[in-house]
Amino acid sequence: MDYHEAGRFRLDQLNELDELRHDAYENSVIYKKKTKRWHDNLIKNPKEFKEGDRVILYNARYKLSPGKLKSRWNGPFVVKKVYPYGTIELVNLRGEEFKVNGHRVRPYIDGFLETEIEDERSGVDVPSSSTAQSRRDA
Repeated sequence: MDYHEAGRFRLDQLNELDELRHDAYENSVIYKKKTKRWHDNLIKNPKEFKEGDRVILYNARYKLSPGKLKSRWNGPFVVKKVYPYGTIELVNLRGEEFKVNGHRVRPYIDGFLETEIEDERSGVDVPSSSTAQSRRDA
């Protein structure tokens, strides 16, 4: 093999390597687009809160061992102001204001009694009257 032929062979190898790198880059771009589309489809309801909305707040302190059935959500709170980049200012029932990350709140669904939430905070399990009546009948 002479030097010119060896040089062309080496140049062809380098071109093949560049093509493989280019194909790998294109495949990674396609993968990222598909992953983004899949993730965006999972997020059906983006959390958008307005002033006056009622929300519940995730309590991250209970991550270690709150108890098997203890709720990790506190509330309800009222949204006082929504800041850019996901910060939300909340007001509790006592009128205290504080700011939290928007990822820690969920919309409050009416029908869940506030007394049940207060009972959860105190750790006292107080059955409702219908539950107590059905226990007596059993």
